[in-house]
Amino acid sequence: MDACSIQLHVKLLTPTATLPARSTENASCFDVCADMDGVISPGDRLLVKSGLAVAVPRGFEVQVRSRSGLALKKGVAVLNSPGTVDADYRGEVGVILINHGHDPFAFKRGDRIAELGVYRVEMCPAVAVEVL
Repeated sequence: MDACSIQLHVKLLTPTATLPARSTENASCFDVCADMDGVISPGDRLLVKSGLAVAVPRGFEVQVRSRSGLALKKGVAVLNSPGTVDADYRGEVGVILINHGHDPFAFKRGDRIAELGVYRVEMCPAVAVEVL
């Protein structure tokens, strides 16, 4: 495996938080787990705590994405997918889940609820112009 030029520094905010991990060697994203128990009724949404804070390097972002298995099997997705964690944000990473399914979705602390991907972004200015 090639050495990576950056590291994603992760702070566990609670004793029950789970460090994000790739499920396979070639997985592009880290699985993120719930740091709470809950139930989301059909049609409802909920901000699920991860118990994590991340230090995203400048010039990068973390995207919070849906897990395809949850979307297919339960109809549960990240509402604002992909959600963005900016390089200057140091608060807890929350995951806004929505239940598009027909049954209540129950989850427990430690269940995988989303994925985190680290992506390079260009830090370009916005410039007003007369014609596009």
